[in-house]
This record gives sequence, structure tokens and C-alpha cells, in this order.
Amino acid sequence: MKKQTKEAIQLLRKLISIESFSKHENKTADEIVVYLNEKGVVTNRVLNNVWAVNKYFDANKPTILLNSHHDTVKPNSKYTRDPFCPLVEDGKLYGLGSNDAGGALVSLMACFIYFYTRKNLTFNLLFAASSEEEISGANGIEKILPLLGTISFGLVGEPTKMNMAIAEKGLVVLDCIAHGVAGHAAREEGENAIYKAIKDIEWFRTYKFPEVSQTLGEIKMTVSLLNAGSQHNIVPDSCSFTVDVRTTDAYSNNETVELIKKNVSCEVEPRSIRLNSSSINFNHPIVQTGISMGLFPYGSPTLSDQSLMNFPTLKMGPGDSARSHTADEFIFIQEIEKAVEVYIQLFEKLTLDKSFLFNLN
Repeated sequence: MKKQTKEAIQLLRKLISIESFSKHENKTADEIVVYLNEKGVVTNRVLNNVWAVNKYFDANKPTILLNSHHDTVKPNSKYTRDPFCPLVEDGKLYGLGSNDAGGALVSLMACFIYFYTRKNLTFNLLFAASSEEEISGANGIEKILPLLGTISFGLVGEPTKMNMAIAEKGLVVLDCIAHGVAGHAAREEGENAIYKAIKDIEWFRTYKFPEVSQTLGEIKMTVSLLNAGSQHNIVPDSCSFTVDVRTTDAYSNNETVELIKKNVSCEVEPRSIRLNSSSINFNHPIVQTGISMGLFPYGSPTLSDQSLMNFPTLKMGPGDSARSHTADEFIFIQEIEKAVEVYIQLFEKLTLDKSFLFNLN
């Protein structure tokens, strides 16, 4: 196990040194293919997505997806270090993508390699290193899911301090427009679109959806952008604003949008309803196995590629979500060491029967 961990950290350092912004991950995809091939793993690739199945894959057994992403956001202006220089200081590995989600990616890969030649597994393992996660792009995990066959459930690697996110909020971004009538600001003319928008904005600020998720709590709506007017003496005839809506399993994204439309007077247009909330049953064997190991289940407010998967998923990985997208991003070496150990123990203890050939919640 120590060998797997050491090699995982070496791989992460190499990946950090390679620029891999979303839609430009071809070089890190190349590196992942080379690394897996050197381990004797047969790989598949579409665009910048790489995947592989265990050597003794058996279609009569349930398949578990191990997934994380190798794209990164662009480094922000507050960096004091070279974001592509993977230095280790005081037990911390610094570098862009180290925490989100390089640590999880290489730890899951180490776990997959550990089990790759195991003959007596009660399940199959399918490892996928995906692209475009940071932008929820159409050429990431969504592109290859139809090619992966039937998946019983998935483990998505993201920084969760190795706690088990058994549910995750979805996302709907709404573009809203309040319409008024233009007029001269000095006379009693027109209908001010800003004043009309204020009423709807106040609704978004205060409304509480009747149904509340047991694991994810309330749906959260945040007005995050506002634009109106062209000059000081003209009553604006339109006011546009954007709302960030974090959805839960209490309503589908479509149901959430329809309920909103019934309560506001402005035009409401969702950019997409494809990023759904996700969850896995508390009594699912993977969750119960994790609990028996002392892992903590919780509901996650942040979005990942889980939102694009139509089967039960668990999100868990080394690192801390609070460090993601921050300047001088880092992950503790000890966090990776623990993650590899926990992932391997989790699947050593897990036993599935044939009922999990189907997507059971």
C-alpha cells in the first residue's frame, strides 16, 4: 500500500506541473494514459476522458464507477507561488489542482490499480479520469457515460475531508427580466422596471420552499447579477438579473423552475436544468460499510459531476473543499496517504450480490 501511495503522490506532482484548464486537458490525459499503461492497465480514451476496467471484468457482476477529474480552473491573481510548481513544504503539496481534485484522482487511481488484477472481487471496478468538470462541460463525464455500460453506483472523488457526501445539491442558473415602460425621469411617465424587479428579487431573497430535504436542507436562491438603465434621466424599461439556485432532492430541477415561475412576474429562463441534485440511500452497502469504518455521512452544498450521473453516487475524497480555487492551493501529503488506505479498506470490506447489477438507491 505504501508503494501505491508514493507513486500516487509522484503522479500528482507531475500532473500539477502540466497546465490542464477545462477544455485543454489533453496533456494530463496523455500522462494518465502513460501511467496506467505502465502499470499494465488497458485504457480507453475519448477526447480528454480516460477510463479502464479491472482485468477480470465480469459482466455478471455489478460495476462500481471510480471517478474524478483532471481539469482545473485558472489560477487567481492572489497566487504567491508558481501554480504549476509542485513543491512540498511542511507536509503540504502546493500547486494548482492539488486539492481540487488531484488528490482524489490519484488516490482513486491507486485504489483501482491495487485491485486491478484481483480475481475474487464480488464487483467490477471502472476507473474514469474525466475532463471539463469545472465547467460542467458536455465533453467531460457526460460524453463517456453512454460508453461505460451499466453502472450500479459510483464513487466520485472530490475534497470532502474523507467524509461521505451521501447527497449533493444541484444547480439551476436563472436569467430573469422584469419589463417596464420607458419614460422621462422628470415627469410622471413610464413604469420603472427596476422597481418591478425589486419585488421579485425580494421574493427570491425570502421565499422558503415547502418541502425540505432531510440531507440537503432547504433550496438556496441567490441573486448574483443585476443590470438596468442606460442614463440617469430615463426610466428603464427593462431590468435583468441572474439567480443562482442550489436545488435539492425535494424537487426536480424542472419542478423548482416551474414553482418559481408561478411566484414571480418577471420572465424566467433557466440556462440548463441538467445539473440535478444527487444522492445515495443511507442504507446502501457502500454507505453502511463506510459508517462501520467511522466515516461521517453528510449532505454537500457544492456541485460535482455527480449531477450528470443517473445512478446512485457517493462523493468522498482527500482535501478540503474550502481550499478549492484559492490562491496557493495545497493538499497535505498525509491526506493522500489516508485516502488511499481508506479507499482500499472500503472495497476490501464491501460485498455486493447480483441485485446490484441494477441501479438501486
